[in-house]
Amino acid sequence: MKGYGGRVLFVDLGTGTARQEALDERSARAYLGGNGLAARLLYDHVPARTDPFAPTNAVVFAVGPITDTTVPGNSRACVATKSPLTDLFFDSTFGGRFPATLKRTGFDAIFITGRAARPSYLLVTETGAEVKPATELWGGTTRDTVHALVASEGADADAIAIGPAGEQRVRFAAMAHYWRNREGVSGRGGVGAVLGSKHLKAVVVRGARKTEVADTAALKALLDETREPLKTGTQALSTYGTSFLVGPINALGGLGSFNLKTETFAEAGAVGGEAMKAHYHDRDTTCLKCPVACGKQYAIGEGEFAGTKAKMPEYETIFALGPMLGIANPEALILANDLCDLLGMDTISLGVTLAFVCEALERGWLTTADLGVDFGWGNWRGMLRLVELTARREGFGARLAEGAWRLAERVHPEGTKLVYAVKRLELPAHSARALKGLSIGYATATRGGSHHDTRPTPQYAQGFDRRGTKGKPAFAVRSQHFTAVGDSLVMCRFTAERGFGLFLEEPYARMVRAVTGWDMTLEALERVGERIINLERLFNVREGVRRAEDTLPWRVMHEPIPEGPSAGAYCPPDELRAMLDEYYALRGWDGEGIPTAVRVDALDLR
Repeated sequence: MKGYGGRVLFVDLGTGTARQEALDERSARAYLGGNGLAARLLYDHVPARTDPFAPTNAVVFAVGPITDTTVPGNSRACVATKSPLTDLFFDSTFGGRFPATLKRTGFDAIFITGRAARPSYLLVTETGAEVKPATELWGGTTRDTVHALVASEGADADAIAIGPAGEQRVRFAAMAHYWRNREGVSGRGGVGAVLGSKHLKAVVVRGARKTEVADTAALKALLDETREPLKTGTQALSTYGTSFLVGPINALGGLGSFNLKTETFAEAGAVGGEAMKAHYHDRDTTCLKCPVACGKQYAIGEGEFAGTKAKMPEYETIFALGPMLGIANPEALILANDLCDLLGMDTISLGVTLAFVCEALERGWLTTADLGVDFGWGNWRGMLRLVELTARREGFGARLAEGAWRLAERVHPEGTKLVYAVKRLELPAHSARALKGLSIGYATATRGGSHHDTRPTPQYAQGFDRRGTKGKPAFAVRSQHFTAVGDSLVMCRFTAERGFGLFLEEPYARMVRAVTGWDMTLEALERVGERIINLERLFNVREGVRRAEDTLPWRVMHEPIPEGPSAGAYCPPDELRAMLDEYYALRGWDGEGIPTAVRVDALDLR
C-alpha cells in the first residue's frame, strides 16, 4: 500500500513484549489511519467499562497516509485512549518532528497496553520496540525528559514525554514533544495521566523508512493549485499565531470571560496577538517542513520576568487562563503556559476549572482557607501557584486535578451549573452561545467540549447565520466528517482548512488518490468520516452515553449572553432538543442517540 508502512505494533508494558500485525488494505481504506485506525483498535481491544487507569486500557499513537509526504502540515500524529476525564473515547493530535519520525519506523500505529513495574520509556525502531528504564527521569519536566532521551538515543530520534502531572494522574495531564524550539503538545483528555498510570514516562521513535507516494505528479499538481490560497489564508497565523483570534472574537461578543458570566473582555487588547507580537516576539517556529510557521517563541525583555523565553500562549490558553479568570497580564499568561507545558497539563481544562473556583469563591462556596492560596478574579500570582500545586496534587491542587466537573460536584449541590463543560470536558474559547453551530456541535461531539469535532472556522465567515438553528444539525454532521477524515490522514487543521477546504471537497479525494493510488471518490471519503464518527459513538454508547449526555452547560442553556454584540444569544433546552432530533435522524441513530443496526451494517461496522 502506498502511503503506509503496513504494520501495527502491539506493546504490553506488563510483560515488556511486543508483536507486529499487518495492516490490511481493507482496514486502511475504511479508516485511513490516525484517528480512524486508533478508534478501531481501541474499540476492538479495550474492554467495555474499563477503568481508564487500569492496565487493560490502552494508548494508541497513529499516523496516516500523508504523514511525511510533501502535503503541507503533514507532520502530525494522533494519540487516543479512554479518557480519565470523560471516561469516553478521546483522541488528540500533535505536530513537530515526532510524527514524521514515527512514520519512518514503518509502523502506522503503536498500541500500548499493560503497566510497567517501574518508571520506563518505550523505544520504537524499524525492527520493533524495547521497554527501557526511566527511573532517573521520573519527576522531571517534559522538556528535560525529551532532551535527555534524544541525547541518549541519538539526534535522529524524537521523544514525547509526560511531566509530573501525568505521573500524578492529573485527569487532564498532557504530553509534550520538543524539536528545534518547536513544541508539539498533545493537550486534552488526560492521555498523559493514562501514560503515567502505566509508568510510561515517554515514547521515543527512530527510523529512516521512506513513505512511497503512488502518483507524485498528481500530488504536485494539487499542491501547486492550493499553494496560493494556503499562503493567503494563513497570513494572520504566520504573522501572529493563533493569538490573532482574541481581537475579532472579542469584537463579535464571543470571548468567554469571568467564567462565562459575560462574553466580552474589556482588556482583551492587552493579551491579543498584536500586542503580544509587539512586545514579546522573539522568533517564528514551525513543524517539520510546514510553510506556515504559526508557532512563536516569546522573550520577556524587562521587568520582573526579564530573560524569560517561552512558547507563545495559543488562543485557547489565553482565553482559559486570561479572560475566563479576569486576568489581563500577558506575562502571566506566558509564564503559566510554559509551566503547563513543562509540568504536562492541558491549559483549557485547567483554566476553566480555575474559573469555576473564582466564581465559587465569589459565592462563598469556597474560601481562601480552603485553597491555601490567595486567589480570585484577576489574581495571576495565585493562578501561577495553583498551576504548580495541581501538577503535583499538593494541597487544593489535588482537588483541581480532578477537573471542573468532579470538583464542582463536591463543592456545592448547585456546583455543576457553573461549570463550562460537556461530557466533563471543559469547553474551549469558541462560544457555545454565540455560535449556534457549536451548540449542537459540542452537544454531540465524541470528545465532549472540543472544537476539533465540529469546527468553528466556517461560522466566523461573513454572512453565516450564527444565531439560527436552521441547517445547524446538518452543518455539524458535515463538519464532523471533515474533522474525522482530517485527523485520520493526519493533517494540520490550519493547512487543511485554508488550503484544501473547510469541508470534505474534491481536493481531499484527489490527495488520497495521489498518495495511495486508490480510486477514492469524494462520496467514499465522506463515508470514511461517517464510519469513524459512528465507531466513536458506538464506543461511547458501550460506556453508557445516551441522549441525556448530549447536552450543554447549564449557563449556555439558561443564561443568555448579557451584553455586547452577541447579547441575548443562548441555546435553550427546547432548541437543543429539536436540533438533537434532526441530528439523530440525519445520522440514522435512534431517539437515544444509538446508531441503528441498519446504519451499522451500511457502514460495515460489525
